[in-house]
Amino acid sequence: MRKLIMIAGGLALAASLSACGHKGYDRARPDEFAVARQAPLVIPPDFALAPPQPGAPRPQDTTAAAQGLDALFGGSAARSPGENAVLDSAGRTSADGGARSSAGSPDTNVVDKGTTTRDIIAAPQGNGQDAQTSTPQ
Repeated sequence: MRKLIMIAGGLALAASLSACGHKGYDRARPDEFAVARQAPLVIPPDFALAPPQPGAPRPQDTTAAAQGLDALFGGSAARSPGENAVLDSAGRTSADGGARSSAGSPDTNVVDKGTTTRDIIAAPQGNGQDAQTSTPQ
């Protein structure tokens, strides 16, 4: 009798554990980081209201990414006197057009590193089990 109870208990435990991985019990949950508040309604100062277009987005709504960029970089606000002083001391007025405009210039000094970097970047992805070495001939 004791052996029968142990076998039945083992089977019940295995059945309950196998039910944990069943897809029917896993429900889709909302992404808590994708929740954003709606912007408050704004009444135009001239009260010349135009009727809204059906399906058009609200003009005061912005994406979370745009709000993050505005919070980090300040949007289109004017620079403070401190920022201007730092930029001037760094040589804002005497700087070239930028690194991108001078990177492909024939006058730019570069170091030829051969094809090693290109070969590393072009190597196939994998765990390295099929990797082979080759010697130049």
